[in-house]
Amino acid sequence: MAPIARAAAARPAIDHRLVATGQHRELFDDMAAAFGLTVDRNLALGETGQTIEALERRIAAALPALADELRPDMILVQGDTTSAWGSALAAHRLGMAVGHVEAGLRSHDLALPFPEERNRVEIDAVSTLLFAPTTAARANLEAEPAVTGRIHVTGNTGIDALLWMRGMAAGHRLHDGGRRLVLVTCHRRENIGAGIAGICEALRRLARRPDVRIVLPLHPNPSVRAGIREALAGIANIELLDPLDYPTMVRMMDGAHLILSDSGGLQEEAPALGVPLLVLRDNSERPEALATGNIALVGTDPDRIVAAATRLLDNPAAYAAMAVPAYPYGRGDAAERILDAIEDWAATFRPRASQPASGRSPPASQA
Repeated sequence: MAPIARAAAARPAIDHRLVATGQHRELFDDMAAAFGLTVDRNLALGETGQTIEALERRIAAALPALADELRPDMILVQGDTTSAWGSALAAHRLGMAVGHVEAGLRSHDLALPFPEERNRVEIDAVSTLLFAPTTAARANLEAEPAVTGRIHVTGNTGIDALLWMRGMAAGHRLHDGGRRLVLVTCHRRENIGAGIAGICEALRRLARRPDVRIVLPLHPNPSVRAGIREALAGIANIELLDPLDYPTMVRMMDGAHLILSDSGGLQEEAPALGVPLLVLRDNSERPEALATGNIALVGTDPDRIVAAATRLLDNPAAYAAMAVPAYPYGRGDAAERILDAIEDWAATFRPRASQPASGRSPPASQA
């Protein structure tokens, strides 16, 4: 959302507020600082070990008072997190318009990834404006009868953020001591347990190679961190790091020879950087990235992961075929496209019959 907040600040017609739920506070503060953003409100809803249902209930309880105070014309949410889902549903119940950034992504399997696939489907069903990153995402939305909002193909703001930060970090690549850097991230809820165990076994095997340096920034989720530390702590050629700030992470991605990850965002970012990515999942809601040839699904089976990584490390032709930059999610102007669509919508905005919690009509000048 940082590119949208930065771009909105330059538009007099848009009065915006940046609200944080308060999860992973240090990571969020680092990100905001990297983009020069100030958070207008932190709801402080993060609690160690809380369930997704508990978080949704806390968002539903916190949002009415905030909506009553700010009286926004629209609430923007991004992606498929529980925070986005809870905020969108709470706003919908209050009669507020919802704008969904990164709408229309589908794996077409409610169990994989869970709860993200459920979240994105339900957010799209209650959204007034749907900002699809690609034409394929738009087609997904058009095929669902529950989706009734306006659909705009905009690209993805994650690419805006990546390319902006890459330009800021140019000339500051990290050194890897002559070894090829293999960057790894894993955090998906469905991989906790057997999936992470399989990934760690693969990394132990790959770490036997003297020509690689494996770096794994740990996710804040205690369930994820504990399993990885137990399996990989102290192994030569594997570095377990605390979570990285965004500028450092971008430099790490840009300087990597190969990335292994179960992240959704990295499936978009790696192609834009021209870095081959092996996806530690069995399916993907980003078929456009798969079509570029820059990424490949390998799941969590250690034999499959090791075979795919070894091929890219040992076969220069196979590596070169994947290491070609591609931009299926835009070239950095998604935020401006999204704000254009919001201003067009606001020009014909009329207060809905169902008002925010206080019953007062929201001013048409605020978005």
